[in-house]
Amino acid sequence: MKSLSLLFTLFLSFTLFAQVPEQAEDISPLLIGEQLPDARLLGADGVEVSLQYVLKQKPSVVVFYRGGWCPYCNQQLGGLAEVESQVIELGYQIIAISPDHFEMLNPTAEKEEVQYQLYADINAELIQAVGIGFKTPEKAKGYIAKKTKKEVTDILPVPTVLIVDKKGKIYFEYINPNYSTRISEEILLANLKVLKDKI
Repeated sequence: MKSLSLLFTLFLSFTLFAQVPEQAEDISPLLIGEQLPDARLLGADGVEVSLQYVLKQKPSVVVFYRGGWCPYCNQQLGGLAEVESQVIELGYQIIAISPDHFEMLNPTAEKEEVQYQLYADINAELIQAVGIGFKTPEKAKGYIAKKTKKEVTDILPVPTVLIVDKKGKIYFEYINPNYSTRISEEILLANLKVLKDKI
């Protein structure tokens, strides 16, 4: 029975991976008005937590980043850290999610002086469910392995910023296949202010 269960899990994993786009430009993300599915995430301590449990605390800015090895992601995380107090004053929390190994979360947070929570998406399951995952380019795998000294993820997210309510309903999204271009903190704050009384 266990072998059948294992075979089904492997088949399901293969099927899901087969459906992952080759290129960042080919993703099909969830749309505004749709809801984030629940998912298992790991904190920096390796403890599993439910995404829905995290979200129900307060409306959230949900950031999907490629990993602590990515300088553009680190710049974005650092920029968000600088405006976190303003985000909190508006009634929101920031959470950032990547396919990084959970042991990479603390070094990233310390480097960018991040106080908000970083989470590891186990096997990029949430990234795939949100529709922002694509296959890690072969030429990137060597670079990532050298930087992280960890097993390289087969799936990367297109960098994404969502504003969601406590149930995970999406009210705003910024998704750009060009990983070097990120939403500015000023535009994010402006949208947070507009949505403050609607979420």
